[in-house]
Amino acid sequence: MFVQQAIAILDSGVGGLTVAKEVMRQLPREKIIYFGDTARSPYGPRSPEEVTLFTEQIVDYLIQFNPKMIVIACNTATAAALEHIKKKVSIPVIGVIHPGARAAISATKTGRIGVIGTVGTINSGAYITALKELNPAIDVESEACPDFAPLVEKGQFETPEAHLVVEHSLQEMKQHPIDCLILGCTHYPFLKRSIQAVMGPKVKLISSADETAREISTVLYQKGQLARGNEIPIHQFFCSGDSEMFNKIAHQWLGEQIELTPIVWQVSTPS
Repeated sequence: MFVQQAIAILDSGVGGLTVAKEVMRQLPREKIIYFGDTARSPYGPRSPEEVTLFTEQIVDYLIQFNPKMIVIACNTATAAALEHIKKKVSIPVIGVIHPGARAAISATKTGRIGVIGTVGTINSGAYITALKELNPAIDVESEACPDFAPLVEKGQFETPEAHLVVEHSLQEMKQHPIDCLILGCTHYPFLKRSIQAVMGPKVKLISSADETAREISTVLYQKGQLARGNEIPIHQFFCSGDSEMFNKIAHQWLGEQIELTPIVWQVSTPS
């Protein structure tokens, strides 16, 4: 019996669900295996070495399912561990930074782009590097918003408190004459309504999810690995922390019930 190979998607928590949702929309035949490391979220304040270790542990877990591709749907993990994981496995590995940068380059009219992300992502300079590689003339303003991801992980992204946190965090970014703002953390689209309200209608918000799904489609097509047939895939979701909160957020974001397996994860750190 033929068993469809899945696309493995990993994130520090629920943020990668923004990518999973877009993959489900663009590639409805593809099976997804998702791992949210909610027990050790957020990744943003952690060192690159620690994030790389955690990412490698999750990849080791996901490989047992024989996926045809790994998607690191976490900007912090992409910045810290993408190249390391590419060398570790023999299947395609995709991150979310370059797709987000490409989308912003395509969207900007003025060449002035803002980037918000975790402390780890912003300190890595990964978005500035990716944007400048595409167009050296691009003017980039970046700012860390460390309070955003924890809000989302607690399911508080539609609250008045969340709007106040967004308003406070973006005061400096709002002063820059940008026309595009990259949501440089996959958690941030959960806060899109508040971010757009604060930045105003003239600033286009860029989520890497759409472009990442396009890249997944392109790579699988080139390799002749796109799912075929009319069978509706049954997705699998794993989380290492609060399964009740993960389930609630996933149901709210994806609009459907999910098959969730809690994982007892050893919270280890580099020695």
